[in-house]
Amino acid sequence: MALGPVGQELANLQAWSVLNGRQFILLVEDNTEARWGLKLPDYSDNPHSKYNYITSPDPSLLIPMIPLRVLIVEDSEDDSMLLVRELKKGGYVPDVLRVDGPESMRISLESQQWDLIITDHNMPRFDSKAALGLVKESGLDVPVIIVSGSIGEELAVEAMRSGAHDYIMKDNLTRLVPAIRRELREVVVRHARREAEATIRHMAYHDALTNLVNRREFEHRLQHAITSAKHRGRTHGLLYLDLDQFKIINDTCGHMAGDELLKQLATRLQEQVRDSDTLARLGGDEFGVLLEGCPLERTYEIAEALRQAVTNFRFMWQGKPFTIGVCVGLVTVTSDNNNVDEVLSAADLACYAAKEQGRNRIHVYTKGDRDLAQRRSEMQWVARINEALENDQFVLYQQNIESLNGSQPGHSEFLIRLNDGAGGLVPPGAFIPAAERYNLMPTLDRWVIHNAFAHLSELRHAGNAGSEIEQRIHFINLSGGSLSDETLAKFIQDHLRQYELPAEMFGFEITETAAIINFTEALELINGVRELGCRFALDDFGSGLSSFSYLRSLPVDYLKIDGSFVRSILEDPMDMSIVEAINGIGHVAGLKTIAEFVENDAIKEQLQRIGVDFAQGYGIDKPHPLEDVATKNTSPQKVRVSPNGS
Repeated sequence: MALGPVGQELANLQAWSVLNGRQFILLVEDNTEARWGLKLPDYSDNPHSKYNYITSPDPSLLIPMIPLRVLIVEDSEDDSMLLVRELKKGGYVPDVLRVDGPESMRISLESQQWDLIITDHNMPRFDSKAALGLVKESGLDVPVIIVSGSIGEELAVEAMRSGAHDYIMKDNLTRLVPAIRRELREVVVRHARREAEATIRHMAYHDALTNLVNRREFEHRLQHAITSAKHRGRTHGLLYLDLDQFKIINDTCGHMAGDELLKQLATRLQEQVRDSDTLARLGGDEFGVLLEGCPLERTYEIAEALRQAVTNFRFMWQGKPFTIGVCVGLVTVTSDNNNVDEVLSAADLACYAAKEQGRNRIHVYTKGDRDLAQRRSEMQWVARINEALENDQFVLYQQNIESLNGSQPGHSEFLIRLNDGAGGLVPPGAFIPAAERYNLMPTLDRWVIHNAFAHLSELRHAGNAGSEIEQRIHFINLSGGSLSDETLAKFIQDHLRQYELPAEMFGFEITETAAIINFTEALELINGVRELGCRFALDDFGSGLSSFSYLRSLPVDYLKIDGSFVRSILEDPMDMSIVEAINGIGHVAGLKTIAEFVENDAIKEQLQRIGVDFAQGYGIDKPHPLEDVATKNTSPQKVRVSPNGS
């Protein structure tokens, strides 16, 4: 082939050159003929990232030249040369190694990477089936093509089932290059699919921000640890880490700063744990560490190393340094543990204990932390109560109070309930203790007052139930926390005016215990509310009989007899006598009596014989939602009250 000026220049340079802004590659064959080629950016048939092209000076004859690493399993050197020639004719630049036995093939598979394996079918003491077995044993994903002078249809099918990608007869080598191109494309597709699947698997089990194991995978590994502890007697350590002061960085510098801190800190924490351990981001600024086969003493040492690493960590953001601490909850995973939730709950509780004790410290979980668990549960209820107030998730129920002598109308009591978000109700006994401990009851009391007044206003102004409603007293419970609220009487007065309701319709209840403990405050509130025209009742009366002396000083209108005595008056003479005494003293003091927990007609009839004025309980009426007492022309509006009562 005659060379033009460009080709001759390349032949003289015999090196990489840049001509007219394009990159060329020099290829020399037998030092006799030089060809020049243009390096193109894309060629769909080529599985490699670099592409070499050769041509004559006529650019229209452009032919791709593709490097190819080929392992030929063949005992005939002549047949091997025929294969190489066919590859070159097809546009490949083959880098070839020929082997003819199992040992040399095994060494070649282990020592080099191959794009293609071509194997003969029949060789002395070696055949294509054995060659395919070695490829499978190596675990390599390399196309294997059988090229044979004699192979029957059945043997060919068996070879394909054993892992061969194609078989070609030596007298029909024109099929070789198309088969190679097809299989190399398939390799690229398979590799891309595997990489995508690996990426998806990694994303499913790892945290996107820190690249640590995520909570799902951490719980999976923890379950394995629990199983090994139960069945093999192994002991593991679990650490629950919660960063201190992280919220300050998020709030002052933004979430980008918080994310960067978490990434840097994850790297720092990873340096402190063993390769066999699992460090995970459990969510937010919380991390978990599973220390497999680690006794308590060693677990504590690692926990301390992690705590020190966090304490010594200096985070810089926009030139400002920040320091943080960490609380660590430590739990030993043994055969006593039952499930993942139990272990993680204990670790979380221990971490919470570390916070309670002053932060930036380690707390080892013990069974004596049960009281702490109760407080933890109550604190969780605080958030739930505030959320329910914000999202209008509390609802009012009402329970009728029946007159036992028939000479006066019955009354009712408003009761608060909480929607559980799944169509059910949370009983007040679940959230009231937390509300009392964390001083949320005054807010709930005001919510009940606000909504009860609005509901009764709706009914009264509907016009068809007003007189009946006004004849009844509607009782509302007040907590001990509300007794010290100096503005509560004013709040009630404002609502009476706002909803244009007569004060005589309402009665307020406080428990006997709350009244005695907060006697001065209770007296002031009772007087203030009764001056408005509302009634007052002492609830749960009789739980402490020493309180009889207070009746002279507390200007109440009703006594609600403690249900713990009422429910057993038919079986217990002592309870019967107590109920009779409370009823008698109440009447002497000019008060009406209401028996609580009236669960059946027999108790009701006995209370009538005693002379109790009213009865309340499941035997009289079960609490029901307000909609049950609304008429067709009314629909109680949803009203809300903020924590300050507005």
